[in-house]
Amino acid sequence: MPATLAPTANVPDTKLGRLYEEHIRLILAKDIESILDQYTDDAVLISSFEKKPLYFRGREELREHFQGILGIEGLQSNVAFWGETQNPETLMVVEAITMQTPDGEAKMRFADSWVLRDGRIAIHFAGMTQYPDGSVA
Repeated sequence: MPATLAPTANVPDTKLGRLYEEHIRLILAKDIESILDQYTDDAVLISSFEKKPLYFRGREELREHFQGILGIEGLQSNVAFWGETQNPETLMVVEAITMQTPDGEAKMRFADSWVLRDGRIAIHFAGMTQYPDGSVA
């Protein structure tokens, strides 16, 4: 992808929209510690990236999960669906993702949902609905 493209598209200018854009920016910067600061100390992340549920609890396990971002380059997120609530603070987003990996360009579809507490992510459902090989979850 050309470097001139914005890393996100179709993100609303809301508090959660800005948090999401910051999340993507931190992924591109490979700034794991700042990503972790977006989460509560007791956060739970449930991931379907490996076609089976993986659970990450707390800062150290989240750090382990986010080590996978170190190989990502050129991440582009085109939001296909966005839904958020204010009380409680929640986000549901479906994204068409393109990124460069050590194996070449990968295209996927993610479905992320966040539940926030005191402005930080307490629960993160990190779902992949279309894998890089084209298979659908």
